Amino acid sequence: MASDGSGDYRSVQECLDALPSKPTTWRTVEIKPGEYREKVTLDVYKDKVHIIGHDGATIVWDDHTGRVEPDGHVMTTYDTWTFSVQADDVVVENLTISNDAGEVGQAVAVETRGDRIEFVNCRMLGDQDTFFTKGYASRLYLKGCYIEGTTDFIFGASITLFDSCTIHCKKDSYITAASTTERNRYGYVFRNCTITAAEGVSKLYLGRPWKQTAKTVFLACHLPSAIRPEGWHNWNDRRREEHSFYAEWGCTGEGADRSGRVAWSHALTDEQAGEYTPEKIFAFKTGSEAFRWDWMPRSLEQ
Repeated sequence: MASDGSGDYRSVQECLDALPSKPTTWRTVEIKPGEYREKVTLDVYKDKVHIIGHDGATIVWDDHTGRVEPDGHVMTTYDTWTFSVQADDVVVENLTISNDAGEVGQAVAVETRGDRIEFVNCRMLGDQDTFFTKGYASRLYLKGCYIEGTTDFIFGASITLFDSCTIHCKKDSYITAASTTERNRYGYVFRNCTITAAEGVSKLYLGRPWKQTAKTVFLACHLPSAIRPEGWHNWNDRRREEHSFYAEWGCTGEGADRSGRVAWSHALTDEQAGEYTPEKIFAFKTGSEAFRWDWMPRSLEQ
């Protein structure tokens, strides 16, 4: 697929629409270099697809909350995505997905709804609400990705392992806003990630609970001095302190000092940290009854 007409399709959406529904074998979509300015959906029936971007291939759109569509519909956060991945068994590799609406409120770059979704060496660019892990019965794995944003820019309910990713914070605010369901043992797990802050950023929270049962853990991550001493925020609701689970283990950097952390966050023991392996995070027994089997991401099996 190429925007200049040298591929089988000119647009990403046209190519994805041509994929078979509920296939029995995996298909590969290759996106040639270029900027594809379009709003893209991978339909719920388009399972088992490996999407590979080449040399900076980028999908970009600019929807945001408050935008009024021609039919009079006023967009909410749930409408604003640039790329919505609704199918199961999807691998997205070497692709940049951007929402370039700017600081105009919620503007999602990537939304996911399906189960067993991987992003490998991808870039997710935006401001508020960049990456929306929407699915309640969903497991996601991100390896070597770059995600940037301003407020709550990684948010949602899915069980998600961020492995060796770079998380770049563009302003003083909150990095995560998990809404983990009470049925799921795991929520957001950041492993060997690097948190970076733009110049002038000095007041960052690791997360706040969108839902009372939110779960977020940072393991062996590098945390910059911009992280506030208290680390976590209760979203002005003390009840969320009782039901959420926020924890750290083995982190480094000036922002890793836990001496000033809120009392309701946790410092994991080595034994507790050992429970956060891909095999355990992605086991069907640790999540919703909707999970039918254990899952190991393809990129970890290689």
